[in-house]
Amino acid sequence: MRRNGGAGLAALAGLAVLAGGCLAGCSAASGTSRGVGTFLDQTRKTPGVTSCAVTDKLIPTCGAWWGIAPDVFSGRGPVQAVEMAERRMGRRADIVHVYHRGGELFPTPQERLIARGPRLLLINWKPSLEHSWADVARGAVDTRIDTLADHINRTFPGRFFLTIHHEPEDDVRAGSGFSANDYAAMYRHVVTRLRSRGVDNAVTVMTYMGAPNWASKPWFDELYPGDDVVDWVAIDPYADDRVSDFAGLVNKTRPDYPRWPGFYRWMQARFPAKPIMIAEWGAFERSRDPRFKRDFFSSVARQIDNYPQIKALVYFDSPVAPRGDTRFDTTPGATKAFSDLAREREFSGTRVPTR
Repeated sequence: MRRNGGAGLAALAGLAVLAGGCLAGCSAASGTSRGVGTFLDQTRKTPGVTSCAVTDKLIPTCGAWWGIAPDVFSGRGPVQAVEMAERRMGRRADIVHVYHRGGELFPTPQERLIARGPRLLLINWKPSLEHSWADVARGAVDTRIDTLADHINRTFPGRFFLTIHHEPEDDVRAGSGFSANDYAAMYRHVVTRLRSRGVDNAVTVMTYMGAPNWASKPWFDELYPGDDVVDWVAIDPYADDRVSDFAGLVNKTRPDYPRWPGFYRWMQARFPAKPIMIAEWGAFERSRDPRFKRDFFSSVARQIDNYPQIKALVYFDSPVAPRGDTRFDTTPGATKAFSDLAREREFSGTRVPTR
């Protein structure tokens, strides 16, 4: 979350959108797509093996990861924030989302303690705030990238998720070193540079905002850096006044952008072989509907099985998020619904790998 249609739509041209969150070729009853078969083949369990496993790209072979960005903007240290969030929701997090920028080195000592939980880290890094994407792609912060790579190699052997400059859409500015192509080149350069320095334990995530207005831009598809440097694709959707349930969250549409089918549908068509992460999601308070959070969390429990390509949900928990309070336990009803959701079978079958 922030304080502050081109080829992607062309790929969907001619595909009839069915009810229940499917593209043409889906089963309307199940919400699955034939295109997802490639992805499901990668995560199918070995015959005769009943326990769930995790692939080298951190894809669970059954169910999905349950994660949280805990107590964001509160000023609490990450270890305390995670422990408090886990007590509040009644279970351990599989993924903990943390944020870094510039020359900060990660994982930090506290983040390494969190990972011993065992938990997976989702590290969100903006490599530079003082250089353009084009400059970074040309090597402006290579020394910073190399220093980080040496730090990771020295201190953290475990696998972790890594997002490079999440939600780039509203930073795109033509002709300024911040074009969509500049972003893709920057992302590719950072990932390939880290890998060339021996960082082979970072599972990379491309994180979109999840907003129809940006997804309908003619340059939108140019943001994607390429399958070889992206392991997961992700969105950061929030339940604003236009969202009533989980289906509306992951497939947001707007009448003023009629050609946009919703992100989950788009991802099914655009990335049939990639796991999908909801890297940030949250429900805002609604003063006129104090039961909204409760009802919304209950909808996730009812509807998550309709979206089998989603393999991780990471909640953004903050009392002072830019557009409102996203804490999951602001009412007794919301607290119970969220805790019940966290213990759903979908999120309880996978175990975080230990080093």
